Amino acid sequence: MSNNAAIVELSQTANKYRSSIVLQAESKYIDVKSILGLFTTLVGNLSYELHVHGPDAEEAKKELGEIFAKHNLKVTVVE
Repeated sequence: MSNNAAIVELSQTANKYRSSIVLQAESKYIDVKSILGLFTTLVGNLSYELHVHGPDAEEAKKELGEIFAKHNLKVTVVE
């Protein structure tokens, strides 16, 4: 299964926010605003942690969490 649609949607959505949005996959940290970083990371059935810090963090966490769920990607939003 290809995650291309998820990658594009996550990156475009993340870029709407001013907050820092970082995805942790095992020992890697990827800027969700970087589409290239997502392409190298969103592979397989890994579990991810989403770290969001900034002025619009709550809105970003909610919207990005919905996108992860829509594409059946396992993510834990770190509070």
